[in-house]
Amino acid sequence: MTRVAVICGTGMSELTNDFRKKPNSNVSEVRIQSKWGEVPIFVVEKNQNRFFILDRHHPKFGNRTPPHMIEHRANVFAISSCNPDIILSVNSVGTMREDFSPGNIGISKDIIDLTQIPWTFYDDNVHHSDRTSIFDSKAIDCCYNILSEIQSHVIKDLIVAQCIGPQFETPSEIDVLVKLGADVVGMTLGPEQRLVSESDIPHVALACSSNWAAGRTPGNPQAEIDHNEVDSMASSMREKVMSCIEGLTEKF
Repeated sequence: MTRVAVICGTGMSELTNDFRKKPNSNVSEVRIQSKWGEVPIFVVEKNQNRFFILDRHHPKFGNRTPPHMIEHRANVFAISSCNPDIILSVNSVGTMREDFSPGNIGISKDIIDLTQIPWTFYDDNVHHSDRTSIFDSKAIDCCYNILSEIQSHVIKDLIVAQCIGPQFETPSEIDVLVKLGADVVGMTLGPEQRLVSESDIPHVALACSSNWAAGRTPGNPQAEIDHNEVDSMASSMREKVMSCIEGLTEKF
């Protein structure tokens, strides 16, 4: 039995219901307590495998926790306590690459996080986790092979720039991030990965290209970014994400 943990957000609110519609799937909900708060996780049992799905924004009564208010320690503690074989982060990102247009899914290779916000489980004792190779090569290859069968072009070495939000970035900020080597920009992967790196659980991250970053829309650098459109574009990629989630069971 393989245990795959999924941390997702924008555009993935129906992911659990997608599993419910599949044959031989049993879905239940658990609430895991942590000293940083309670975390709701959906547990999917299918073909002797288990999938643990966590919406990092904890939607409740129509409201979603904004990215700058997410308690990532609670989320990563809770998902790690499920004893997964692999943790998959699914992140909606703005793209700065012409060959990675909205609607495509790529795979993250590294992160540029200069926000200077510390995220750790070790406030009382020094612990330096190695982050030389932050994502699992076996999981990257697995997702790449799956996506290559359903998407014409797959990039598996994306550099993700971490920004805080909740506002989208300015064109000048995007220009600076590109000069630093970033391909895409998001608001959640940086803290998540820092904490996962302290767990020693293999990690892989899918980057869902949901919009052109500010100033990067081809032919229209003044194009505005609308979150509802971003959410809709991210949602259109759920089937591809599902394929990767289920495909990981064959490698772990």
